[in-house]
Amino acid sequence: MAGDIVGAWDVSLSDGVYRIEIEHGTTTGKRVIYINGKEVLRRDWMFKLVGKETFPVGSTDTKATISIEAITGFSYEYTLEINGKSLQTFLENRSKISKTWVLKMDGADYRIVLEKDTMDIWCNGQKMETMGEFTENGTETHFAAGNHECCIKATTSGRKRNGIIHSLLVDGIRIEEAIE
Repeated sequence: MAGDIVGAWDVSLSDGVYRIEIEHGTTTGKRVIYINGKEVLRRDWMFKLVGKETFPVGSTDTKATISIEAITGFSYEYTLEINGKSLQTFLENRSKISKTWVLKMDGADYRIVLEKDTMDIWCNGQKMETMGEFTENGTETHFAAGNHECCIKATTSGRKRNGIIHSLLVDGIRIEEAIE
């Protein structure tokens, strides 16, 4: 990568964490976008130095848009939107509709994500095959990660304000939720 990187963001999606970077040559008009260091979009000799670039991120092709706006003279501001929302708003909403756990098993790192709205479970970027069952206290969703039995339990908190509590158990041991 060249040295014209002018903006960089880390975006957590269900299938992984992505590093998005933009290179902007203000003399040549060049725009290059990288995701995790890999070039995904290139425009050379753009005569209009401001504008928007839209591109897909992740295995679910989440829509990302980088806006380039002139501030003063030759100063520019770069903002990232995900699914039409500012990055901050997107991440705040995401924390309400998903739960993430990060753990190490058998020497390997695992990132497990529950999408609460669809009840889909992702492990290291792969959507998992699951089996759900109703229990006396709520629901249990079972899946395997490596050679380990995993279960996400959904139980009521007993308080309307707190809603449903989701807990991950790996081989029967409760795992703390990650803060992303």
